[in-house]
Amino acid sequence: MKTTIPSPGDAKRAGHGSTDREDDAYWILRALSLGEAAEAEGEVPVGALVVRDGELLGEGWNRPVAAHDPTAHAEINALRAAARAVGNYRLTGATLYVTLEPCPMCAGAIQHARIARVVFGAYDPRAGAAGSRYSILQSPHALRRVEVHGGVLQEECGSRLKAFFRKRRG
Repeated sequence: MKTTIPSPGDAKRAGHGSTDREDDAYWILRALSLGEAAEAEGEVPVGALVVRDGELLGEGWNRPVAAHDPTAHAEINALRAAARAVGNYRLTGATLYVTLEPCPMCAGAIQHARIARVVFGAYDPRAGAAGSRYSILQSPHALRRVEVHGGVLQEECGSRLKAFFRKRRG
């Protein structure tokens, strides 16, 4: 199932840097295409990217199996790429887009990177740390509070994950 991403002209008209739904959907579609790269490598199809002021700073997809690294989640890989690109681990004012709700480990990294906003597709009732199972990003006790918007293209993101696990079990 190949992701169709709007053309760059459509992205420009969507007003990147804003927080409107069209903008969020555009970047989640881009993250879905990164999830395809993960699936092609036999990984769980989760993709993530970091954007600030309409500029893509870094992207990543799940790679824990290929990298022999339990921390190689899509979010961590995107944060690492963005930090390298800007020469600073502090990604103040940036938005992280990811196809699946971040886990507790990724939520901690998101806070340390000073990400301002997280937008995700599918909810993760088993390990989600942005409101489903845990509320690490929104906790009054959190290192830093992060604005969270979940369920963007939820149906498409969730169906990709379900199809992947159905194939794997079947």
